[in-house]
Amino acid sequence: MSLREVYDLSLAALRGSGASLQQAGPVAESIRDAEAQGIRNVGLGYLPVYCAHLRCGKVNGQAVPHVTQSAPSWLRVDAGHGFCHPAFVQALPLLLEMTRRNGVAAMAIANSYSAGVVGWFVEKLAAEGLVALAFANTSPCIAPWGGNKALFGTNPIAFAAPLDDTPVVVDMAASATARVNIVSAASKGERVPATWLVDAHGVPTSDPNALKDGATMSPLGGAKGYGLALMVEIMAAGLTGANWSYQASSFSTDEGGPPAVGQMFIALSPALTGAAGFGDRLGALAEKVHEQSGARLPGERRHAHRVVAASQGVSVPEDLIEVLIGLSA
Repeated sequence: MSLREVYDLSLAALRGSGASLQQAGPVAESIRDAEAQGIRNVGLGYLPVYCAHLRCGKVNGQAVPHVTQSAPSWLRVDAGHGFCHPAFVQALPLLLEMTRRNGVAAMAIANSYSAGVVGWFVEKLAAEGLVALAFANTSPCIAPWGGNKALFGTNPIAFAAPLDDTPVVVDMAASATARVNIVSAASKGERVPATWLVDAHGVPTSDPNALKDGATMSPLGGAKGYGLALMVEIMAAGLTGANWSYQASSFSTDEGGPPAVGQMFIALSPALTGAAGFGDRLGALAEKVHEQSGARLPGERRHAHRVVAASQGVSVPEDLIEVLIGLSA
């Protein structure tokens, strides 16, 4: 499929499941970009979950984000239990204006839903010449260090900095892997590395179905990953007024109402730091990385996938296409 066809099919499935054009457009764009970058588990493969959540009311497909400016450098967006992406897109012009005027600005989104690929948001800010951070909390799956009950989400964090045509993009979860990878393995009947999951008795397990039976996901790097999950929780939920992860309904099932999680985005203008030559200095650092054979910067592999996908399209299973066409009706 061409990337245009991926976008059109995504848009049609979302619209057919009850989303307005305002809600569906940015989400379809993010799905297209995930496919283009080779992040397939949160591309078209995850779209049926989005559609199911629209149909059951977990996501308000008719939500209209409400943007307020509570301080010179602070935006608050009520997503209205709709998708995160349209809330971000609606407030983006004001965030850019505030950042270019003040040097730094933040956007806090509440009453929101899964952010999908968190790097998608910071890449948009890097494309505007800004350095950016993003924090998102998710439904619970990680226990506090030393505990055995899920309290925190995978809680992804992302960072981007402008660098020629290929920005530096760091996009990672506080867990050893993204939850969607475990869900995907379960649906395919595959095992997972035992370093990803700990069962309800505290024993590492390679059975992805254990996640339904009280297992928790292992934090990235042990106690350090737990600290990262806590930090993201405070940024994405504590400062936005959104649900804590333990209060949020599952992103994977139809059970429960809207998860009402949150996201925090911070943008910084290199031009207003008082330090000259940011772009040239970052370029010099990038050259030092590339001098080492096999070394690359975060974000370069995604960019390489995108270049190929732009000319060759992406491969999508026929059965998935049929499902999505059915959702479009």
